[in-house]
Amino acid sequence: MKKVRDAEIDENTGINEVIEKMGKCGGFQAPYLFQAVRVLEKMIKEKSCLKFLSFPADIISTGIRGIIKEMIRRKWFDIVITTCGSLDHDIARSFKEYYQGSFFMDDKELHKLGIHRLGNVLIPRESYGEIIEEKMRSWLKDIYSHKKDLSTYEFCWEIGKRLKRDSFLYWAWKNKIPIIVPGISDGAVGYQIWQFWQEHKDFNVNIWKDEQYLSDAIWNAKKSGALIIGGGISKHHVIWWNQFKNGLDYAVYITTATELDGSLSGAQTREAISWGKIKENAMHVNIFSEATLVLPFIYVSLLKRLK
Repeated sequence: MKKVRDAEIDENTGINEVIEKMGKCGGFQAPYLFQAVRVLEKMIKEKSCLKFLSFPADIISTGIRGIIKEMIRRKWFDIVITTCGSLDHDIARSFKEYYQGSFFMDDKELHKLGIHRLGNVLIPRESYGEIIEEKMRSWLKDIYSHKKDLSTYEFCWEIGKRLKRDSFLYWAWKNKIPIIVPGISDGAVGYQIWQFWQEHKDFNVNIWKDEQYLSDAIWNAKKSGALIIGGGISKHHVIWWNQFKNGLDYAVYITTATELDGSLSGAQTREAISWGKIKENAMHVNIFSEATLVLPFIYVSLLKRLK
C-alpha cells in the first residue's frame, strides 16, 4: 500500500509539481487529476495512437475556449467531436463579446433586457443569434457556390477559414483536424443550414461522410485514446466508434454527472469496459469535477511534460 503523503507547497512550487504532489495525497479527487495527466501524456506521446477530444458546447462560452483552441493548435488530437453549440459560440465570440455574470441573477429581468444567461455567463441577444444569422447567411451562399455536398468536418473547415486565430475552428481548418458534429441540426448554425436548405434543396451537409471518415480512421488505428469532457452525443460518438477496434487504449473522463441514473453522461470508464468501448487493460481514469476547474491545470502540466 502507498502511504498518504502531506502536500508540502510553498510560494516557489510550480503547478506541475503541485499536481505531482496531489498524486501522493491519497484523497479524494486529487490522485485522479494526477493520473489523468499521466494517461494523457502517454497517449499524446504515442505516435501510433489515434487521439480523440470531445466536449460539449457550454465550455466554449467561457475562457476555456482558449485552452481548447491551444490543444488543437498544438495538434495534440487527431479528431474532435462536439456539438453544434460549440460552432455557435465560436462564431459568436469571434465577432462579439460575452460577459461574466452570476448563477443567481434575475432571469425575468435579463429576458426583458435581451440578455441570455448560460450558467454565470451573460450573452446579449446581439452577441448570439443575430451575429450568427448574419454571418451564416453570407457564408452559406459562398460555400454553396463551390461545394454542395460536404461532411460536417468539411463544413467546420469552411467556417474556420473565415474566422480569426482566436477561434478553435480556425486552427482545426489550419491543421486539417476534423471537427465532427453528429448533431449538426441542434443549434443556431444548424438552424441556419436548415433555413438555407429551404431554397437550396441540392445543398447537403452529409453526416454519412463523417461516419465513413471515422470508420476508416478506426479500422486503420493501431491504438486509440480520448479526452472526454462532459457527456452527451459527443462522448458517446467517441466510445461508440472505438468499440469496433475493441475499445480505447487510453481514456480520461471529466464529468460532474452521476452514474446512479444510468445516464451516458454519468457513466464511468468501467461501464464502457463492459461494452468493449474501453479495453480491459486500458489506462483510464475518471475525474469527478466541473471542467473549467481542472482543465487549466491539466493543460499547463501537459505543456511541461510534452516539451
